[in-house]
Amino acid sequence: MRTRTLVALLTSVIGGLAVVGGGAFGARAGIRGQRAASQRVVDMLPVHADWWRERLQHEGQLTYLAIGDSAAQGVGATAPGRGYVGLLARRIRHRSRMSVRVVNLSVSGSTTWGAKQDQLPKLRNYTPDVCTVSIGANDIADFHPDKFERNIRAIYGAVPSHAIVAELPCMFVPDRERKVAVANEIVHRVAGEFGLTVAPLHVITKRVGLRRTFFNSYGDLFHPNDRGYEIWASAFEPAVDARVDTVAAIRHYLSAREAEDLGSEAGAVASARAEQDNEHAEELEHGERPGRVERLRQRVTGAIPLPVRSGEPEHDHDHDDDDEHDDQQPHANKHVQAQGAPAPDTDEPGNGTGTGTGHDRPHAPAHRAEPDGQHGGVGGAA
Repeated sequence: MRTRTLVALLTSVIGGLAVVGGGAFGARAGIRGQRAASQRVVDMLPVHADWWRERLQHEGQLTYLAIGDSAAQGVGATAPGRGYVGLLARRIRHRSRMSVRVVNLSVSGSTTWGAKQDQLPKLRNYTPDVCTVSIGANDIADFHPDKFERNIRAIYGAVPSHAIVAELPCMFVPDRERKVAVANEIVHRVAGEFGLTVAPLHVITKRVGLRRTFFNSYGDLFHPNDRGYEIWASAFEPAVDARVDTVAAIRHYLSAREAEDLGSEAGAVASARAEQDNEHAEELEHGERPGRVERLRQRVTGAIPLPVRSGEPEHDHDHDDDDEHDDQQPHANKHVQAQGAPAPDTDEPGNGTGTGTGHDRPHAPAHRAEPDGQHGGVGGAA
């Protein structure tokens, strides 16, 4: 009995040591992998920065400007263009059917203070049609609400009134999430004061969940990978689509001078004119169609108009009736003359001896040409 107990105890101890050893080995391997991934991230930074810097030379009909940190640079994706900025640029191009110039002012590792110092001075050189701001995740490590709000207020006050600003993403660690909640409250409050649109990045990343977020992250467990950046882009897409539609309406319904004079109200004016056009189009469309009662009456009575073939002239019944009336009138006159007019007398009308009156027969012309060799009177027969 004692032997069995000792064997069971020894087996349990060995199994526990094996589990602990396996866990320690796995944790050590994970730490090594994370360090290697972090080193790869460091190697990515200059490559991504050069890639976006080269894109500044490309011209486009629309200008998309991004302010942010390494996430805006696309660090962690397989290519810089697979970050959320590249995905949004592609969406803008497809929706507007115009070429897009991307001005990515973001800097890897930037905080709100760094964006205020380095990126805002460059913003003055551009007039973007679409602008996104995603900054503040790097502030959480050393978070001070007062400083964060001061910097956020400076950034939001400098960007265009149509800019789209993002919440801080969900970080799933309780201590960090408490700081993120305070930061996002500041983001919403200051954005509301400046009338800016807020992209619900925290809501969407939290909805994805911890497990999917783990698989949607790069090896350093901080930056997103390609799938993670698609989720980030989805947080901006509704607001970006609305802004692209507004820009299209401004260019269609307003001149450059009107848009400049109206300023931030240009979008509202252009959208109102677009809605008026849509209403007029719907009125015309519904005005040309018969109503339900009329369509029912046509079906019951069989009075459904036949479609006119292309190339055939329309039949004008009014003109046909007039032509028919004109054709019948001469026949009627001839019939009356044949039955009601008396036979002409032998006396000439010029002698005054005829028995018929002027109303009974047609008058002869006053002068007639006589044949050669005959000299008759005025009323002589030819």
